[in-house]
Amino acid sequence: MYNSFFAGRFDTTELTLYAFFLFFFGLVLYLRREDRREGYPLEDEGTGRQEPTPGFLWYATPKTFVLPNGNGTLSKPNDSRDSAELSARRSAVWAGSPLEPTGDPLKAGIGPGSYAQRADRPDMMLHGGPRIAPLRIATDYSIAKGDPDPRGMSVVGADNAIAGTVSDLWVDRAEFLIRYIEIAIPGPDGAPSAKRVLAPWTMATVNKGARKVRIEALLAAQFANAPTPASPDQITLLEEERIVGYFGAGYLYATPARTEPLL
Repeated sequence: MYNSFFAGRFDTTELTLYAFFLFFFGLVLYLRREDRREGYPLEDEGTGRQEPTPGFLWYATPKTFVLPNGNGTLSKPNDSRDSAELSARRSAVWAGSPLEPTGDPLKAGIGPGSYAQRADRPDMMLHGGPRIAPLRIATDYSIAKGDPDPRGMSVVGADNAIAGTVSDLWVDRAEFLIRYIEIAIPGPDGAPSAKRVLAPWTMATVNKGARKVRIEALLAAQFANAPTPASPDQITLLEEERIVGYFGAGYLYATPARTEPLL
């Protein structure tokens, strides 16, 4: 028999619906608070004036994160902004107008060349040691049997001119794959040079028959100006960002024709 004293005239379906609405409202509120840990405070596009961070319901309470490998702690939000200055100017006065690079567009840090200000220290493996290293250091890694070894091959740019020679490969010792190719840049009149630049492996195409590695991102002459790691045998997270940003910018800024519309 139906027990009127347990439920009475109360609608349990309605209770479930209201409970779901309350839960969903709380979830949205929580997520909107948490997403203000990164990218805040905002600033006005036209004046650069710092916008106040919304308070009360929308303000993220500071949280301290313990960084791995003994790198201390980091608290967010901390009311700080990115201190890096872009080598660019606005193309118009209204908000939302695109940025145009000033100086070398490959190093302007905008568009396909933009990058994050990551920590200027190497990415480390779980048990210590740099995660990315050249094969001359990571001697327990090698090219898979049957795969082409690009070391010694010529590197050509989008203009089919030779930019240099592959001198080594940098591998990700955690993911077991190649991350960068190291390119020896020739000096004036083809003389040997000590300059070595790294290029992202994902942007390279190996032609085994022609003994060439093609990188469409840049012209041959632009390889020499690519950012280089401070250490010849390791690379930091910030250096990785800058290198990938430089080559990524080439897809738009390497030649004037690339900045124009297709039609």
